[in-house]
Amino acid sequence: MIEEEQTQTPEDIRAETADEAPEVAEHDRIAELEAELAEAKSATLYARAEAQNLLRRAQKEAEDARTYAATGFARDILSVADNLTRALAAIPDELREDDKLKGLVTGLEATGRELDSVFARHGVSKIVALGETLDPNRHQAMMEVPSADAQPGTIVQEIQSGYMIKDRLLRPALVGVAKKAD
Repeated sequence: MIEEEQTQTPEDIRAETADEAPEVAEHDRIAELEAELAEAKSATLYARAEAQNLLRRAQKEAEDARTYAATGFARDILSVADNLTRALAAIPDELREDDKLKGLVTGLEATGRELDSVFARHGVSKIVALGETLDPNRHQAMMEVPSADAQPGTIVQEIQSGYMIKDRLLRPALVGVAKKAD
């Protein structure tokens, strides 16, 4: 008799692999869950790092806001300091010694000292310029002055004082810089 060829149906194939499948399926499911867990851990670490960076950035911005809050006001009051300094410099020596004006001069000088004290309390300091080498981050050269005594690039004249607030430039010093004499 001729044997009939047996053809397997999809159900038969599924039944055969079902015996092997529980082990493979369980292993695949474990690997899948481990991958999801690793991804979740990675996402959690990333979110935590992002939150820490955001917190640090917000703290830095708040600290800068407190530290430099007076910048606009300080910049505006510099013109008052400049005018007071010019007024004191304009008083001739003979008027300084006059008994009638001595009180006025003393009062103006005290006002200047108090203004300097207020600046110091708020971190505003005058930039030293005369005799220094030109620093474009703190000085603005307005002219070149021929000089046989000073090295080229050295500040020999201060036209307007410059100021810093903490570690930031508030206003550059306007200066005259030495150049090689002709």
